[in-house]
Parts: sequence; C-alpha cells; structure tokens
Amino acid sequence: MFTYVCLGTNDLVPATRFYDATLAPLGLRRCNTGDPDWDRRWAGWETDERTPQDGGARGPILWVCKPFNEKVATGGNGTMVALLARSWAAVDEFHAAALANGGSSEGEPGLRAQYNPDFYAAYVRDTDGNKLAAVCRGFTKPQAR
Repeated sequence: MFTYVCLGTNDLVPATRFYDATLAPLGLRRCNTGDPDWDRRWAGWETDERTPQDGGARGPILWVCKPFNEKVATGGNGTMVALLARSWAAVDEFHAAALANGGSSEGEPGLRAQYNPDFYAAYVRDTDGNKLAAVCRGFTKPQAR
C-alpha cells in the first residue's frame, strides 16, 4: 500500500542512531542510495524482501529527514507509524532499544485485546516526538524462543 513514509527530524545524527537500533529488531536495515548528498540529508530503512513481481523496486521505506520547508520538525498529534514485527520478542526489543536510544514510551509491550485478541504491540516516541508502534499479530501467547 505504501511506497514510503517520511518523518521529520531536527538532528539527523541522533535520529539515525535511534532508528538504527530501534528498527533492527524488526528486520529493517539502512538504505544506501549511492548518493552521498542525499545520504547526508536523509536516512532510510527498508526490508530485504523484494519479489520478482515488484521488479526489485525499493520500498516500502521509512525515511527521516529535516523538513523540506526548513521549519522545525514536530511530531504530529494523532500521527503514528505502525511497523510489522514478526514476534513478541521483536516488539519487546523494539521498545527496549527505543528507550535506550533517546526515545520515550507511549505504551509498554503487551496484548491489546481491545483491538483484537492477537494484537501485541508497543508504542514509543522518537528523539523528535514522532510516534511509532511495533505490532505483532497471529499469536495469543508468547512464542517459544
């Protein structure tokens, strides 16, 4: 459905450190565009999952950058990006990494039965106040490690 999502930052260095650590448990890796000017101003994360049907196209990608209009980046009230996690452990690791890298908790990892019996999620804010969630579906109890 999405090609990319872009979130604003006021300082790319700590934002990149936050996202590198926080998105690793979800299997997302940093993009290398091959354009040094672009990579100096933007940072992006994607999966390695490309199929012949998509022609090997990049995406979806989560980008972080300073706002194009050069105004202060702020987290949108009511705006959130929810990311797929393949296990409850990945949700737990996402939350812990966010807190260890300058983020704040908006909801500890746990089942949210009010949404669905298999909705396991954690919610955080990044270093600029953008809200993120990691969500694992398909299980109603922890998976064996």
